[in-house]
Amino acid sequence: MRVGTPGFMPERLTEARAARRIASKSALARLLSVNASTVARWEDGSSSPDTEALTALSDVLRVRREFFLRPIYDSARPMFHRSLASTLVRDIDYQHAQMRWLHELSSILQHYVDFPAIDIPDVLEGSSYKQLRDEDIERIALDLRSHWKIGEGPCTDVVALMERVGFVISTIEMGTSKLDGLCSWSTAEDRPHVLLANDKMSFPRRQMDAAHEMAHAILHKDVTVAELKQNLKFIETQAFRLASAFLMPSTTYSHEVSRPSLASFLSLKDRWRVSIKAQIKRLSDLEIVSGDHQVELYKLYSAKGWSREEPLDRAWPVTEPRVLKDAMEVIVTSGIRTKADLLAVEFTMSPGDIENVTNLPAGWFALKSGEIVQLRSDIERRHSNSDQPGVVVPFARK
Repeated sequence: MRVGTPGFMPERLTEARAARRIASKSALARLLSVNASTVARWEDGSSSPDTEALTALSDVLRVRREFFLRPIYDSARPMFHRSLASTLVRDIDYQHAQMRWLHELSSILQHYVDFPAIDIPDVLEGSSYKQLRDEDIERIALDLRSHWKIGEGPCTDVVALMERVGFVISTIEMGTSKLDGLCSWSTAEDRPHVLLANDKMSFPRRQMDAAHEMAHAILHKDVTVAELKQNLKFIETQAFRLASAFLMPSTTYSHEVSRPSLASFLSLKDRWRVSIKAQIKRLSDLEIVSGDHQVELYKLYSAKGWSREEPLDRAWPVTEPRVLKDAMEVIVTSGIRTKADLLAVEFTMSPGDIENVTNLPAGWFALKSGEIVQLRSDIERRHSNSDQPGVVVPFARK
């Protein structure tokens, strides 16, 4: 009888399969040339792969063998994600797996680097999100701006602001336009983590997506998994309302709308860097635009083909987060760890996965780190003591 691998974590196999978008245990079994029941037993924990099978799993799923021996990074708190009803389960599972890897990489890096302190005020003050009225959410948006000292004008970079106040953010290709973002609080660190999609991204959309996940972190930190399933539509509506109120404060933005029209929204987009579609919804929330007028504006919007791409969408570069990337580079350039050390000791995912989640350029691990070259002391001394003036070399006249 062949003995399995002691300490094998079946949840890790499920996670790796999701991260590779392998939809079923049967599909993974075909890649491994084993019976589907064998993979099923590995995943439910009733048996574990032997040394040879573990190596095959590592090769097929592109992770180190140690990956399957470490506990999964999970949280009792739910993951907030926006997706259409037609979104494939494997796409959602992929997003959740990437979020767990974000938690794991963030935790490892914080052993070496101090991340920005968490500065997220308790805006609920013991109340439940269910008790919030629209006017409460409007007040919370202004309170957040006041607390973070950003005034009441345009917020020029939501991602940078969120990183400054303690969020850990990553941006990845989701492989589908039906997934926008994901938010999850780390139980171990009590720090919010946000995963944003790069698919078909523009700067105004990045602003709203980031603000939406920020709203979840602030309003819905203590929501249970059961509550999320039961009240998903209400929770999503609250998050969008706070995101809109944060990006377009009622005290300033609304006063700049002289006449609600697509032309005026385009001008305001140039200043506030928020999509025209989001502006229409915002003015409807503030009851500046009636329901009938809102429908008419949406029809004109659609007729112009702006549902695919709005004017000015490409006017600004899309913001990428920096905290994880900078942490990786600091660890290596300071000599605390080499890239090879990190891959061999700390991380169990592939170099490409780590680069993807930490927003490092592709191939970063393969590049040799720069070495500091110091002048020989005798050469440095000779040049510093030289009394000879510099020589001017004239260019030849043409």
